[in-house]
Amino acid sequence: MLSGSEASELCQIDRMLRYAPHDTSGNDSHSMISPGALKERIDNRMVQLQLGWKAGPEQYPPNELLDYAIVAEQSGFDTIDSSDHFSPWSEAGQASFVWTWLGAVAARTSKICMGTGVTCPIIRYNPAIIAQAAATLSVLAPGRVYMCVGTGEALNEYAATGMWPGYDERQAMLAEAIDLIRALWSGQQVTYDGTYYETRKAKLYTPPASQISLCVSSMVPESASFAGQYGDGLITVGGKQPEEYKELLKNFDDAARNEGKDPSKMPKLIELNVAYTDDTDAAIECQKKYWAGTFIPALFDQKIYTPKMSQENGKSVGSDTIMKMCCISSKAEDHIKYAQQFIDMGFTTLFFHSAGPDQRSFLERYGRDVLPQIRAKNGVQQQQSIAASGKQHS
Repeated sequence: MLSGSEASELCQIDRMLRYAPHDTSGNDSHSMISPGALKERIDNRMVQLQLGWKAGPEQYPPNELLDYAIVAEQSGFDTIDSSDHFSPWSEAGQASFVWTWLGAVAARTSKICMGTGVTCPIIRYNPAIIAQAAATLSVLAPGRVYMCVGTGEALNEYAATGMWPGYDERQAMLAEAIDLIRALWSGQQVTYDGTYYETRKAKLYTPPASQISLCVSSMVPESASFAGQYGDGLITVGGKQPEEYKELLKNFDDAARNEGKDPSKMPKLIELNVAYTDDTDAAIECQKKYWAGTFIPALFDQKIYTPKMSQENGKSVGSDTIMKMCCISSKAEDHIKYAQQFIDMGFTTLFFHSAGPDQRSFLERYGRDVLPQIRAKNGVQQQQSIAASGKQHS
């Protein structure tokens, strides 16, 4: 049975084993795992560039979204990133329960990876339940599951619970939640005595079938150090200036190194808004109708907690802002150029999010026209120099 201090120690050991350099002489100092097993664990994380689809449960009903997930796999996308929301961004939207939906995706697909972008495991969820949800999903889709976590939005947390602590407290809660989740993923009994969470001989009797990469959200450079300290990787969003991403990635890398990790072996994920169409007006209107609130920074921190409030704030988002923060074009070369700038910065997984007007057509045409050219441009170099998360997020 693990105590709270033992759980934290287990997490530190886990991080050490994930990222420690391998002693090729065979004199490995980590007695808990053989040198060969340690090397295999590290090598499995060194894989090629991953190109994914951002699923939007805030826009589509779950059955329709499931159909699109199947199309995404058939069209050659490597991975799926799905929001974990209690509320949509507008009154016109949807908000299905993502863990149920991901279970359906696991059953209807065979190779595409899947995970949340992002789950807030600290307020409306107890972290022990999220540990159980992700573990179960990994059994349904072994080797295909990852999870991204963050400090949440009032749109989901305050709406469901009436609680919305300040950012510093939410971040402290997240650090504790990450430790508890990882401890439970060990499959051992965990008695945890934290500031925010407690368990008593808690155990996942259906533990993960394979290692689950746990990435931490960072929207600004200031929070990237936390992601580097606690995460297996980082996830962020597009629409910012290159200088901001460079600072964000530097902060992440520096913090990871301070924890004894190798940042080159840690996935760096980014969600990018795109529309592969010549109907610019329709693409912009889809963004405004369902996603305008996501262009308002205050939605991610302030107590703006209903879809109507989000929608009202989103009215200030103009078409020029959307054009500036998205890639809307019918030319494959424009999308390849847009994606390449993020690859060159060091991002290893790109999730392409299209709000419409035709999701199925986007998946099929992007998979045919854009993804193969990005891979051809980066495949060999990416495999040699940029690490992603391996089979756990491939």
